[in-house]
Amino acid sequence: MLNFPRFDPVAISLGPLQIRWYALTYITAFAVAWWLGCRRAAKPGSLWTRQQVGDLVTNAMLGVILGGRLGYVLFYMLPQYPARLLDDPLLVFRLWEGGMSFHGGFLGVIIAVALYARSIGKSLYEVLDFAAPLTPIGLGAGRLGNFINGELWGRASDVSWAMVFPADPLHLPRHPSQLYQCALEGVALFCLLWWYSATPRPRFAVGGMFCLGYGAQRFAVEFLREPDLDIGFIAFHWLTMGQLLSLPMIVAGLFILQRAYTRDAFRAKA
Repeated sequence: MLNFPRFDPVAISLGPLQIRWYALTYITAFAVAWWLGCRRAAKPGSLWTRQQVGDLVTNAMLGVILGGRLGYVLFYMLPQYPARLLDDPLLVFRLWEGGMSFHGGFLGVIIAVALYARSIGKSLYEVLDFAAPLTPIGLGAGRLGNFINGELWGRASDVSWAMVFPADPLHLPRHPSQLYQCALEGVALFCLLWWYSATPRPRFAVGGMFCLGYGAQRFAVEFLREPDLDIGFIAFHWLTMGQLLSLPMIVAGLFILQRAYTRDAFRAKA
């Protein structure tokens, strides 16, 4: 069993101003995504400018924050504490109290990107295919922030690298599932999408690969992640909320890829 490295969640403290590691991981991720996006935009034949990349990242960041928080409230808080939300609707805006949902953030990004695509005269497919390979950077950074905060830990285990998280009321050795997710949805998914998008693909195939890749790895890692204490298992004594929300992504990814390559083959024959 490994000792959990105790981190001070506050990275920088300047009087009353406190900047937490969790915020810094996201800021760094957006900066790296902007830099990589600018590299892609600078390639010959690209229809993107540095200004457009910067605006895209800014819109995506707003979509992540607003959608992620709203998704957490709707998917996780509302089913369990409807009265609390009705009594205190401003709870939705108190981001500093914690609580973000990837699936809510994903929907928020889709909406933000769709609005931005319309404003610059690009198709939604084109913008999503460009943005998809940049997205795992933020996902991995967020999971690293979860680990630093000692939250969203894994299930009890006797593996040699299991950890006891300070906030765990049961004080059990657990899988560091945050690091598993950082490696899968951050590093592995980024490598897959960066390689996959490096050569021309059918329209929206890169977006479809993102849906399939994220949905599949999230569904799998949920078997090692502790279900939310207030929700537990949704069905069958093993299905979690994370898995339930990931299933549509897997189905959508497979459908999009099938349609993308079928249409591409039809056009080639025509």
